[in-house]
Amino acid sequence: MEAHDDVDAPRAQAGPSPQHLLARAALSRLARRGLVAVRDGGGRAPAYHLTAGAIARHRSTMHRFLAFGAVPRAGDGEWLAVSYSLPEARQPQRHALRRTLGALGLVRLYDSVWIGPDPDPAAVRGPLADLLDPVPGARWSVLRVRFDDEQGPHGPLAAYDVDGLAAAYRAFVDAHTPLREAVRRGNVGPAEALVARTVLMDAWRRLVLADPDLPAHLLPASWPRDDARRLLVEVHTALGAPARERLVEVLTPAWPDAAAWVTYFVAADDPTQPPRRADAPA
Repeated sequence: MEAHDDVDAPRAQAGPSPQHLLARAALSRLARRGLVAVRDGGGRAPAYHLTAGAIARHRSTMHRFLAFGAVPRAGDGEWLAVSYSLPEARQPQRHALRRTLGALGLVRLYDSVWIGPDPDPAAVRGPLADLLDPVPGARWSVLRVRFDDEQGPHGPLAAYDVDGLAAAYRAFVDAHTPLREAVRRGNVGPAEALVARTVLMDAWRRLVLADPDLPAHLLPASWPRDDARRLLVEVHTALGAPARERLVEVLTPAWPDAAAWVTYFVAADDPTQPPRRADAPA
């Protein structure tokens, strides 16, 4: 074969690769945030591991998602309401305020009146003050309110798409029922289990974030969340061990101690308790 010295071929890289540098920078940021810690590698590359704080945060997040819907919200007729007034020219602040209120779990009842089923104002006051107190002419109030006709067409339910949420829960059950049947037959191997468990939890997470957890007496009698949660807990628990097996298999070539570190959480029998490590005493 004839050589061509003028071919612009890629040059051999000298020193660390860009991908390696990016990974190191990401790990350094996580270390500064207290999510990972560095352990001396004993002459080899340093070893990174999750901190106790990061594990506790993950466990708290898992508790929120796995326990959601297990205990229906009782509700005593009291709602949290936020009312505000902004000068017409303050459109950027208006958009930021709506995003913030939505992230805090409130929904818009009227143009400048937002409500939520949790009457505790603690999580709302700080963000409102940060956003609106610096704005000249802005006014806002946080109130606890009761509706004369809570279940009527002009009550709080008018602000929520209850039918749409019910349809989403039924779609979740329909989408994952074949997986539950395969789990019950013992037909889900480790590789499939790792993917399926991740997909299942992600789908449930999106439902939890969309569900305002309305008081039970306002929900339809055939509310499908219970069926969806039972499916989630059964399948998520059953797939834990094979999913861990696959994850250890994937990680071990680069991390020989993976089997001693990789664990997983499952829902506790008592939903008021945090999820438990399945490889630890209950």
